[in-house]
Amino acid sequence: MTSKQYSAPSVRQLSAVVDGMAGRVSEGRLRQLRMVVGMFDRAVGREEMPGRASRTAAQLFTWAALRPFWDLAVDGQLRHVQKDVGKPLPEWTLRIVRDCLKILAREVLPAGKTVRLPSVANPEPKPTVDGRSLDALYRGMVDLAGRGPLERDGTALSYEDRTRLLAIVAVLLDAAPRSGELAAQSLSDLAAGEAAVAVRRRAQFGATNRADEVAALAEVDVRTVQRILAGQEYEHSEATRQRVLAAVEELGPLPEVEWYPLREGSRVAVRRWLKVRQQLVDSLPLEGAKTALWVSLVPSKAGPPGVPLRPQGLRQAYARGITALNWVMAGQYGWEPLPTTMEQIRRSVEAVPLEKPPAV
Repeated sequence: MTSKQYSAPSVRQLSAVVDGMAGRVSEGRLRQLRMVVGMFDRAVGREEMPGRASRTAAQLFTWAALRPFWDLAVDGQLRHVQKDVGKPLPEWTLRIVRDCLKILAREVLPAGKTVRLPSVANPEPKPTVDGRSLDALYRGMVDLAGRGPLERDGTALSYEDRTRLLAIVAVLLDAAPRSGELAAQSLSDLAAGEAAVAVRRRAQFGATNRADEVAALAEVDVRTVQRILAGQEYEHSEATRQRVLAAVEELGPLPEVEWYPLREGSRVAVRRWLKVRQQLVDSLPLEGAKTALWVSLVPSKAGPPGVPLRPQGLRQAYARGITALNWVMAGQYGWEPLPTTMEQIRRSVEAVPLEKPPAV
């Protein structure tokens, strides 16, 4: 929806502000900001909202407007999909909405003007898994990759799918990248002989990647560091905030690129995937570079098979594979179902980067 299609002048102004942020924020954040604009569009004009909220974008960020907006959002009344209206928003989504409100308020309101934002509970991260389960994950994926056609309850995994999945899991267990960092990898991020893989750490996660180090230096709890770096300064004293920021400054930024060694089994998994990948990329009816390490297997909105895989596609492929592994292994002695979210596995891995970059 373009800014001209919104009925209220205030929402049109806010939409134009978000359009002007293209290039200044990530594509993912831009989508989140546009989601919040749509929520405002569905809120303005309701009886819970003050009438003046429709006049200017600044009026959307008064407490008289934000309070009923937040209540409606929490209750799921501002969802875009009609069948989901009324389903309460999960805490992680509410946190995203609040973060977007903070960003938009800075853009809309005069410099120095503060805005009262709604509070949201800090959700506990999902539990990690132990080393024995990680070993079982890798062995299970190796077994899954070597099996025949797999299909059950609507979930089907082709040979190509299983080959890619095993390579993804291998890199995940050896380097602990996020889905966005995986999606950004190219062939040049593999060392000679697939001996190591490079991970370009996303700048916005630079400090949180080393929250333990920051906490130790600032002499505070790790969760305190994570909250302050996430912009939740209001939950802590100014003195605590300054200690954390000073510790971040003292440690300095993480290297832009970190290289992680790949185990022999991981190298084999990556090499198998590279053969499958090459066949897919060679069939692309496109000109230009075809360098993405992780590519799609079937046609999608992004294009034909062989186009770069997006973070969401990587997460979906992982979840589909773990679901299949869980039902293949169900009932076997000692097997415990593994989490289907990539982030839970990533946080379970203690990957140590190489001191020096290898030969590429």
